[in-house]
Amino acid sequence: MTAERVQRGLAIVVGLFVLYTAATGPFEGLIQRALFLALVSCLGFALYPLGAGKPWRPVGLAIDLGLSAVSVAACLYVVVNYDKIMTTLPWATTLDMALTAGLVVSVLELGRRTVGLIFPILVMTGLGYALFGNLLPGPLRHRGFDTAFVTETIFLGDLGIWGMLTGVAATVIAAFVLFGALLLHTGGGQAFMDLAMRLGGRQPGGAAKIATIASGLFGMISGSAVANVATTGNFTIPMMIRLGYPRPFAAAVEAVASTGGQIAPPIMGAAAFVMAEILGVSYVTIIVGAILPAVMFYLSAFMTVHFVALRRGLAVVPEAEMPVWSTILAPRRVLPILAALGGLGLGIWLGRSIATSAFYGIVGLLIAFVATEAGRLNVRQMAAKLLDGLEDAGKGLVIIGVLLAGAQVLVSMINLTGIGVTLSSLIVSVAGDSVVLVALIVGAVCLIMGMGLPTTAAYVLVAAVLAPAMTAVGIDPLAAHLFVFYFATISVITPPVCVAVFVGSGIAKTNWLPAAGEAVRLGAVTYIVPFLLLLYPGMLLGGGPLDILEAVAAGLALVLAVPALLAGARLTRSRGLDVAIYLLVIALAIYPQPVTPFLALAILIGLYLSGRSGRRAVA
Repeated sequence: MTAERVQRGLAIVVGLFVLYTAATGPFEGLIQRALFLALVSCLGFALYPLGAGKPWRPVGLAIDLGLSAVSVAACLYVVVNYDKIMTTLPWATTLDMALTAGLVVSVLELGRRTVGLIFPILVMTGLGYALFGNLLPGPLRHRGFDTAFVTETIFLGDLGIWGMLTGVAATVIAAFVLFGALLLHTGGGQAFMDLAMRLGGRQPGGAAKIATIASGLFGMISGSAVANVATTGNFTIPMMIRLGYPRPFAAAVEAVASTGGQIAPPIMGAAAFVMAEILGVSYVTIIVGAILPAVMFYLSAFMTVHFVALRRGLAVVPEAEMPVWSTILAPRRVLPILAALGGLGLGIWLGRSIATSAFYGIVGLLIAFVATEAGRLNVRQMAAKLLDGLEDAGKGLVIIGVLLAGAQVLVSMINLTGIGVTLSSLIVSVAGDSVVLVALIVGAVCLIMGMGLPTTAAYVLVAAVLAPAMTAVGIDPLAAHLFVFYFATISVITPPVCVAVFVGSGIAKTNWLPAAGEAVRLGAVTYIVPFLLLLYPGMLLGGGPLDILEAVAAGLALVLAVPALLAGARLTRSRGLDVAIYLLVIALAIYPQPVTPFLALAILIGLYLSGRSGRRAVA
């Protein structure tokens, strides 16, 4: 049996496990999580073999098999001893400590293979701090914990590796990853791309707008900005380059658009589900609060592309390459997407769990897919597409499962040692009661801590350590968590460790540094929108209608002013006056008084309309 068949078989098994538990309901907490982690660990070692293609691969194979065996043994030990673990307070034995060490090493090694060294180093730092933090001086010192107690926390209970994050990964996130994979493999992916081409292709900077729209649509379902760049970027970046767009600009457009998908409902890179669990609120509350900032992000990216396209004269997509509306709106393209979203909405409306609602969406998708493709594809071809979807879902869950299990270990050590509270107190002591200063410090630290980490793992880390500092100065918990989430997310386009830009630059065959500069400019409003969450309660669609209108006006003023300023768009005949006007509008938009957002927006619209009238008169 070839390695590819083993990988495919294991991935399909993971997908079927997720489908079964979404349909029938999950097993008991620790059992569900342990079985899930055992499956994704085995698949992970098959997908990311040690020493592949090297002469010493036999040694790597032995290590892979050994780590897989240890992972499975540790997970099955928890399954078998579930009742004892949950009904007593077991003392850690030598066997427990050995299994814990083996499982943690396996998880961290998979983390290293999938996303690099940064993540396992962070987790090991947390473990080292728990074991040896009593030796540190000053406020970072704690009373100390021995190996047995750390083992009991990590392994023999539901606060460590079997905690909430692993639980969310094994249920809700897994169900939605499967939902997204099946949607894309049954025609949704091509439908998204065709729709993006039709909507943006014939406008100035059409290819860049296609990338913005398509990556946003894919990103709303995808769990990773980097994976999104690699998927849609292989189509959009070569298209932009072929039409004469600068290579750094092409790479940056794709990186920014893919990053925006992680802050856009309904899935938000799986962080929406984690955030709901941490805050103890409904999933709907999270996605409602995230709608307006996500709209502002994409309007900003779209407008920046538009202004740059006008200034540089970027080409549109030739009409011959555009899909026709009859193809885009064909029943076999539209009905599976509508049925999937309808089933998902029905489940939520009926009050079912989010995982069960995702299963309803899958059922609707499959029924519509079979009904619309029955005359075009035979049973074997349809089954092949569904198996491909199961395979992709299983493979996608490896990174999510491993990272959230590792993040859960880190969070449990943060909670055990109290370092999160300590750091929050230090931030508050430095910033005092100044909400703005606390936010600036937290935003900067989030950018640093999130570098090199996937969206969900970055959010979990900053939420555990930094969100408490914001709530300590009276910031609404949802606003605080969305604030740290956004800054952790945009670290993937922020130099120096801007991994989404690295991937886009690789596809574009260009230097990453100029691409990173373009990405920061394209995503500039994203660095400001989180502060609007703190300044305007209506940004979360809360408060009264006037609050929401103020937030919308402030956001629109920024969405228009910042891209225009950075792209050099003209309002008057004086460049200096234009800059002054844009800066005034930005200042009014971020100054939270009842009239200032409306004034800012009125200034921009008034000057634009007057300038347009003047241009017409001259013509």
